[in-house]
Amino acid sequence: MDQGEFDEALGTQALLLGRRSYEWFAARWPSRSGAWAERLNTLPKYVVSSTLVDPEWNNSTVLDGEVVAAVSKLKQELTGDIVVYASRRLVRTLLAHGLADELRLIVHPVVLGAGERLFGESGDELSLNLLDTRTVGDGLAALTYGIVRDAQG
Repeated sequence: MDQGEFDEALGTQALLLGRRSYEWFAARWPSRSGAWAERLNTLPKYVVSSTLVDPEWNNSTVLDGEVVAAVSKLKQELTGDIVVYASRRLVRTLLAHGLADELRLIVHPVVLGAGERLFGESGDELSLNLLDTRTVGDGLAALTYGIVRDAQG
């Protein structure tokens, strides 16, 4: 376990996940033990899905209705960090609607030569401010960027 990832989990108020990411985590984390697993298993988890009805992972709630409205309401109700693990489509929606405050990226030193763009085909410019860098594990880079809002936004 990386201490930075564990510290992030300790400072998190809730997890926000898309359905596929939720299903991946829910299939793996409930059976794990240790401080990090205990933290993730007890955290409130909010799942954006139109198909998931009865989430089984402890403390999980499906967000009903339109994603932007549901996440906006959640951000007003919670006072701490809401962290999104994976969930690329959800992150793109959050970025497009100004609902993300930071991007925390783990960069793997592999060049694939093909694949989907991280941020999609958005025509909007997104300005980022590098807040933190650290090495994770064996040569991974953890990068934290703050989203720069313009003076009018």
